[in-house]
Amino acid sequence: MSLPDQLYNMKFAEYFDSIRKMYLMDEKFKDICDNYCNNVVNGENYRKKKEKNFLKEQECENLSKELEEEILFYIVRNS
Repeated sequence: MSLPDQLYNMKFAEYFDSIRKMYLMDEKFKDICDNYCNNVVNGENYRKKKEKNFLKEQECENLSKELEEEILFYIVRNS
């Protein structure tokens, strides 16, 4: 059984050998590590969604401004 990718980071670098041994031998430690890894993945997914939503929000705001101008232009031109 190999370690999850999320455990290969600089925060744990000096403890890597201990982590590898404990992950394979200690079920409670493995559960803690697995929960950590799941939270890292979930956080990354939410960050990506947030960025995607921000871009969509910006796109909608820009389009709304363009349409506001179009509405005003149409009113002035057709009044």
